[in-house]
Amino acid sequence: MKKGVLFRIAGPVVMAKNLDARMFDVVYVGKEKLMGEVIQINSELVTIQVYEDTSGLTPGEPVENTGQPLKVELGPGLLTSIYDGIQRPLVALQKMQGDYILRGAFAPGLDHDKKWDFKALVKKGDMVEPGAVLGEVEEVEGIMHKVMVPPDVKAAKVKDIKSGKFTIDEIIVTLANGAKIAMRQEWPVRKPRPNKEKLPPNVPLITGQRIFDGLFPLAKGGAAAIPGPFGAGKTVSQQQLAKWCDAQIIIYVGCGERGNEMTEVLTEFPHLDDPKSGRPLLNRTVLIANTSNMPVAAREASVYTGITIAEYFRDMGYDVALMADSTSRWAEAMREISSRLE
Repeated sequence: MKKGVLFRIAGPVVMAKNLDARMFDVVYVGKEKLMGEVIQINSELVTIQVYEDTSGLTPGEPVENTGQPLKVELGPGLLTSIYDGIQRPLVALQKMQGDYILRGAFAPGLDHDKKWDFKALVKKGDMVEPGAVLGEVEEVEGIMHKVMVPPDVKAAKVKDIKSGKFTIDEIIVTLANGAKIAMRQEWPVRKPRPNKEKLPPNVPLITGQRIFDGLFPLAKGGAAAIPGPFGAGKTVSQQQLAKWCDAQIIIYVGCGERGNEMTEVLTEFPHLDDPKSGRPLLNRTVLIANTSNMPVAAREASVYTGITIAEYFRDMGYDVALMADSTSRWAEAMREISSRLE
């Protein structure tokens, strides 16, 4: 890692000198190693948005560059998880530090010790290309997690594949071109996962709400916004959509929502039953909680984190409903960062 030094601090936006960096590189700021991201490079000065509270930082503290963009871990274990805006699992952090999470805390997005029962669906000698399903894992009861060839791996024949119990880091497939594939992938959040074509949105999304289905119908593959003033019911409407729409996977992003409203989601979802399967609704849900009292930089990243996870399940062939509550507070975070940049 190449180190620089802090030069200027303005809330969540800081500047560093003598740091060799590229745009959107992830860096560790200060002695506590607060995670941040490069958002501007001007001659010798590198501007960084920090995902955590910067109070107490002083000029002259070290800044380390990882040389990597902000990425999320993709693989078995995503469903039922509750993350913050940069995919730190809040339940794991609570076990480590209690209800008040200290800054600089880190935990991986997926459990690297748990063994999953992988069942191969291709055999030695089969030709596979990016996005091809190699096998599957029953991630939660009734939902099969499809292990795919990563988008950045070239097409090749399968040289070796094995079924059995493995961690997400163990190699399960080797291709003839030398590529080694595990159940875990990493993907930069700001880079869309590739797709061949956009299908026309001609299948209705049944929301389970008569007012939507009757007067404001939605289509699978489409998008919708719920504008309105404070207290109009936007959050409640999205929560009802998340509970009752006929999507197979729900990604719920609370980006800048009030803490008490996000608490309602976190406390309600584990006790709700899926009307289609009778199993807990949380089984097919990923929650990203980045409330209004959390750092604004992480709020800006939270939507990209949610979209990347949603694209991953879309690649498996699932219908995914992505809720972002609320985009106005997401825009508010970007305006705040913009003002700090002057």
